[in-house]
Amino acid sequence: MNKRKFLGYLKRLGLLVLVVWTVVSLVTLMIELVPGDPALAILGDQATPEQIANFRAKHELDSPAFFFSVGGENGFKWNGTNNRYFNYFKGLLTLDLGNSFRTDRPVLDMIMERYPATIKLAIAALIIAVFIAVPLGVVAGTNKNSLIDNAASFFALLGICLPGFVIGPLLVYIFAVKLPWFSPTGNLYPEDILLPAITLGAALSAILTRMIRSSVIEELGEDYVRTARAKGLSERVVIYKHVLKNGLIPVVTILGLQLGVLLAGAIITEKIFNWQGLGSLLLDGINTRDHRLVQGCVLVISVTYILANSLTDMVYRRLDPRIRLS
Repeated sequence: MNKRKFLGYLKRLGLLVLVVWTVVSLVTLMIELVPGDPALAILGDQATPEQIANFRAKHELDSPAFFFSVGGENGFKWNGTNNRYFNYFKGLLTLDLGNSFRTDRPVLDMIMERYPATIKLAIAALIIAVFIAVPLGVVAGTNKNSLIDNAASFFALLGICLPGFVIGPLLVYIFAVKLPWFSPTGNLYPEDILLPAITLGAALSAILTRMIRSSVIEELGEDYVRTARAKGLSERVVIYKHVLKNGLIPVVTILGLQLGVLLAGAIITEKIFNWQGLGSLLLDGINTRDHRLVQGCVLVISVTYILANSLTDMVYRRLDPRIRLS
């Protein structure tokens, strides 16, 4: 590995750490600004002052939130390293995300129990989106301004306009209530993933359809397409071996960027279908004011998003030699 590559990897690592630190810091700040006491929210109004004091001491809620405090007699107080913010990041160095306020279990263990279900749902949504978008986008692009093209454009516009909280209940009503083919909620059986995956991948398939259509139309005007046709290659070979291969290069970038959108969209989708994943766990933490659980979920989602973008960048460089040469 030469010096230039090493510095490039070092820069990426530094940016990753900076983004994670910024995201967790902003989430921590927003959590602290929300009014209310987590001890009262979790223990309830019937808790004794002694129980509340023990709870706050156990979870360091009696310590300052940040390096300094504003207010009081002096207006400003420096707290040094005796604060929850510093202790949380110190714990991250050993992968200690703290314990849940509500269950007193390690947050990392709770996340690892739910994380595979969310990744499984996101990947299924990606697969469904690609299987819908690729043939639809190719057909629309090769039949520009035709009835098929207009129908595909209408589908894409519809998929973008309809949010998940509309598509999800509609799918449940049709395929779980009227046609009892699927279970309306839960993830006990393999087929349970189909409805939430379609809900999550609908908007992405619409975006990909429009992108693939535009890429195909653009590639069809290139010189290599005319050369391939002049050599006597069939239209199917020209489209699927040459045009689609080059046209999918920008789509790969969108797929990587959309993984973060899928993880964010999974929060609503998981709630609709009672899918026991990271999104529903995050909502539970928000509803119960479980600060450590919320911080841990956001941290894992952020790292996943960053890693997915880095992987997409590497794949993009492999697909497009011009990027590698530059």
